Amino acid sequence: YVLSGLCAAIAGIIVAADIRGADANNAGLWLELDAILAVVIGGGSLMGGRFNLLLSVVGALIIQGMNTGILLSGFPPEMNQVVKAVVVLCVLIVQSQRFISLIKGVRSRDKT
Repeated sequence: YVLSGLCAAIAGIIVAADIRGADANNAGLWLELDAILAVVIGGGSLMGGRFNLLLSVVGALIIQGMNTGILLSGFPPEMNQVVKAVVVLCVLIVQSQRFISLIKGVRSRDKT
């Protein structure tokens, strides 16, 4: 419990520094999507199961790189949510059983 409380305190300080204030209503807005997307980009399944912590950190770095790239490109900040939604849709398609069976069928035809 002490370690969990310490991590929550550090995260609160980082969020407060990021938004330059303490706003309980908007402090963590959309961060849950970033967390889920980081794990999914890192190889975790949306259906549940095992995940790799190191790859989830790599996924978080990719998400942050996307956010920074969009903002530095001059696009409005709302584009972040659009891009993340497209990434979630792509991951859903790639992890679907129909897509996996389609890829297996294409690979088996290429071998013959």
